[in-house]
Amino acid sequence: MRTAKDQRLRRRVLLIVGFLLIAANLRAALTSVGPVLEMIRRDIGLTAGEAGFIGTLPLLTFSAVSPQVPRLARRFGTDRMLWGAMVALMAGIVLRSLPVTGLLWVGTVLLGAAIAVGNVLIPSMIKRDFPDHVGAATGVYTAVIGVIASTAAGIAVPLAGVLPGGWRASLGCWAGLALVAVAVWAPQLRRDASGGRDPEPVTVKPKAPWRSPLAWEVSAFMALSACGFYTMLAWFPSIVVSTGASEDYAGWMLFLYQIIGVVMSIVVPLVLVRLPDQRLIAAGGSTLAMLGYLGLLFAPDLAVLWALVTGTGAGTLFFLALAFFSLRAADPRSSASLSGMGQSIGYLFAAIGPVAIGALHDATGGWKVPLAVLVGVAAVHTVVGLRAGRDVHVQV
Repeated sequence: MRTAKDQRLRRRVLLIVGFLLIAANLRAALTSVGPVLEMIRRDIGLTAGEAGFIGTLPLLTFSAVSPQVPRLARRFGTDRMLWGAMVALMAGIVLRSLPVTGLLWVGTVLLGAAIAVGNVLIPSMIKRDFPDHVGAATGVYTAVIGVIASTAAGIAVPLAGVLPGGWRASLGCWAGLALVAVAVWAPQLRRDASGGRDPEPVTVKPKAPWRSPLAWEVSAFMALSACGFYTMLAWFPSIVVSTGASEDYAGWMLFLYQIIGVVMSIVVPLVLVRLPDQRLIAAGGSTLAMLGYLGLLFAPDLAVLWALVTGTGAGTLFFLALAFFSLRAADPRSSASLSGMGQSIGYLFAAIGPVAIGALHDATGGWKVPLAVLVGVAAVHTVVGLRAGRDVHVQV
């Protein structure tokens, strides 16, 4: 009996460690690019537009690949798909780092597709393996993503300066983290069909949630959350610099904006367990984001305060957007389908939002109109959050 108990404990520990390692791999390959983007552009002769597209291409890949993932998971199983995604991620990172210009784009698409699989299936896995701790598991998941993403961005330039391969080695070293995830997750491939493969009779054709109003509300919440988060990630330093602040100061404001979001990923789950649903938290997060945009619009000199306010709102909203894929689903299969739909729509808006706000800035010659638009987006977000936060479920 003790041996059986010890085996179950070991399997549980491996599951949790593997889950955390997969989470750690879902942003580092992306956030490590921005700081060395100018090095890449100079080295291989990219235009500014081509260099910017390196950051947009993974988001477009997320949008294209996400709807296909639930169908593939039903065929091959969640655990096999996650393991394969880590293998593909490792391959994409290596290809992107090789001294062949065309492989930069091939590797970026491949790693984007691999990350899309993880994005879609992690909420389903949480629903399956941690059904009584969805909020806590999602909080840990988003916190790990945030910490590793920030770390990857912070050490990208120093690594490029000390490693022999420069920026290529700086980006390529993250293949090692993917390799560790591949090794640690491998035992999950031996799980029996009831725990790992999510089998489905061939006579059953699952219905996608595209006709469900609740699924559209959850997807809209994800779209608005991703749009706001990535827009501020792209333009917050420029907004701060426009007030006369230094670029170093603006960089620290962006760091503060991101790190407070990580903190909210830990705090919000503790609050959720005390509430009957998530409407209050959703409306509160979007209201805070709105206050932050209004602050930047009318009192931009108080950048520290608005970084804290917008970071708190954005962190809350992005956590909820990911948690809703588990909380609003009746079962793991429904969670995967809802996640595929929501992330497809969400990351399409994440790719469009920063470009549209940047174009609006160029057209108006300042940040007042773009910030006013973001205030309007946050107001809509509040209404959508009141709908998506209800304690009801999508069943596919």
